[in-house]
Amino acid sequence: MWGLPRRRKSPSGFSPSSTAEEVTAGIDGSGLVAIVTGYLLLSPSHCASSGIGAETCRVLALRGVHVVMGVRNLSTASQVREKIVGQVPTAKIEILELDLSSMSSVRRFVDNFDALDLPLNILVNNAGIAFVPFKLSEDGIELHFATNHLGHFLLTDLLLEKIHVTAKESGIEGRVVIVASDGYKHSYREGIRFDKINDESSYNRISAYGHSKLANILHANELSSHLKEQDSKVVVNSLHPGEVVTNIARYWGLLNGLVSLLGKFVLKGVDQGAATVCYLALHPQVAGVTGSYFVDCNTVQLKSHATDKELAKRLWDFSMSLLR
Repeated sequence: MWGLPRRRKSPSGFSPSSTAEEVTAGIDGSGLVAIVTGYLLLSPSHCASSGIGAETCRVLALRGVHVVMGVRNLSTASQVREKIVGQVPTAKIEILELDLSSMSSVRRFVDNFDALDLPLNILVNNAGIAFVPFKLSEDGIELHFATNHLGHFLLTDLLLEKIHVTAKESGIEGRVVIVASDGYKHSYREGIRFDKINDESSYNRISAYGHSKLANILHANELSSHLKEQDSKVVVNSLHPGEVVTNIARYWGLLNGLVSLLGKFVLKGVDQGAATVCYLALHPQVAGVTGSYFVDCNTVQLKSHATDKELAKRLWDFSMSLLR
């Protein structure tokens, strides 16, 4: 990875080239439990895992965290777990099926997680799709919005009491980490399309992805406000992982081909892409920080439409109405 700037001075001390292992060095996560959602993938040779979700699971497990992976493909996840355990023999990793585009699947996942009788310290909402041709989910909702936002919105809502109770009983701050993207800047002009959520005639892949990422940020901001009002010992932050060499653009052949061919020269590797995720999940510098947006382990200012409180409140109510 040649195109990224190397170390530079920053409030956190980390840079775009910092890796997830580097930003969590010396941190002991023993006794903590984390859920990480993600479409976990393997390289063609099946010799290594790829994707921010897989790397996040590996590094959290390396730091002693008991990880529960919420994934669509159980077989692939099993291979990822085997690779992680091969590198980290002490790793504690559970696998549960989770399809974020299906609200019934989200509810089943939470039931299955509850059956494990584990506390919950950290929720990492990482899974996502990008640039998919127009399609509705099984619940009749545009697929980007259903998968990237609404599924995570429901998952967080169903798990929030568990996180709150764990934080109160353990005295350890709970953390919700929402993987968004600077793609939020390229949402539809009207921001959130409350009245045209399923309008195929004006659908645009890039805007639809940006639309869902804007929703991620607004969700994080509004949830943070709710928790502040409740004086909860749980913080919520969103982040942009950077431009990372993964196959998130697999539904767009030309773009995916360019990323695969040229990405290693100008984009982050997954070890760097997972850095801000792991930083927000574990680093003591984040203690008490909530409702912020991070890039390269540092807070950055959002565009005005992503800090619109009225828009965030309206999205919250709209999301609740879709789930009724």
